[in-house]
Amino acid sequence: MRVHQSSWSVSDGWREVGGAPVEGGAQWVLVFGARRLFAHDGGAPLAQLRARYPDALMTGCSTAGEIAGSSVRDDSLVATAVSFAHTHLRAAAVPVSREGSRESGRALARQLASADLAHVFVLSEGLNVNGSELVAGLLDELPPGVQVTGGLSADGAAFMETGVLVDDALRPRVVAGVGFYGSALRVGYGSMGGWDPFGPDRVITRSTGNVLYELDGKSALALYKSYLGDYAKDLPASGLLFPLLIHKSNKDPGFVRTILSVDEAAQSLTFAGDVPQGALARLMKANFDRLIDGAGGAASVTYEAMGRRPADLAILISCVGRKLVLQQRTEEEVEAVRDVLGPSAVLTGFYSYGEISPLTPGARCDLHNQTMTITTLSEI
Repeated sequence: MRVHQSSWSVSDGWREVGGAPVEGGAQWVLVFGARRLFAHDGGAPLAQLRARYPDALMTGCSTAGEIAGSSVRDDSLVATAVSFAHTHLRAAAVPVSREGSRESGRALARQLASADLAHVFVLSEGLNVNGSELVAGLLDELPPGVQVTGGLSADGAAFMETGVLVDDALRPRVVAGVGFYGSALRVGYGSMGGWDPFGPDRVITRSTGNVLYELDGKSALALYKSYLGDYAKDLPASGLLFPLLIHKSNKDPGFVRTILSVDEAAQSLTFAGDVPQGALARLMKANFDRLIDGAGGAASVTYEAMGRRPADLAILISCVGRKLVLQQRTEEEVEAVRDVLGPSAVLTGFYSYGEISPLTPGARCDLHNQTMTITTLSEI
């Protein structure tokens, strides 16, 4: 495997970041960037990338920040070109909606399924989707033992429109997947958070899928606003600072959900994934050091999954809420990953509206929020 990375900005155009040149031999080019830049100057940056890698599958999405090496960037495009020695790839894309997310996952999986499928990497629409149902649909149809990692596209902290790169253009309301085929690929993955719960547990007394209406029989939106105080006027973006822990009991680690949108008329909150009726919900707040430690912990899980051998490529997908909290310390979580994975891995990735991965090797894949999720790749 050879990996090369470059970045583009309005002021500098394309510039080399690192890795080994692969030029026209790349089979995959992964592009993360600010939504508006994909169409800059009539799409010139993507056209230049296509001219450099004429035969590659080009996938990617809009972001809330881009990761290139150990740096975190805004208003850029980061392209990572990969040449595999023994692994072949196939891409597929399907439309997705909030109500039809599970069937979209099934349809995508059917297009990628094969006896020699080793792994699937997915990038999805970030707002008009139920991420939990999307993942469930994928698992419905993928061969046993094939895992999925990836994430939901983002739009900074605007929550207006996200896009996924399909056919060399950024498109809304689609989910795209890349299947990796053959026995030579080694994949590691891990996901950790670092948020602290506070306040009482409340019962989800009315919800439908990823839409929450009532907690303890009261308006979920009104209750949420009462906790947020002055932050309430900035919803849904401010909700990223106070995610919900959803769990069955104090012994259940549960999962974290963040807000995608609010509906004042219905007094409801829409989350990135399911908020099951009857479960317990508890607010969470940031702990700076634990967020950074969580990133390093995710890297350690990934490193162990790779047999403590170095990876060639590491794809980091971290929640935009972590970036909003960490602010000037954001690069510290990327540096924590670098410290574990070592200097040989090329790091790429983005800040997302949701992360897709098993928490640990062997666990069931699911949608997560407010985590650092890492996928590492190399060949034997």
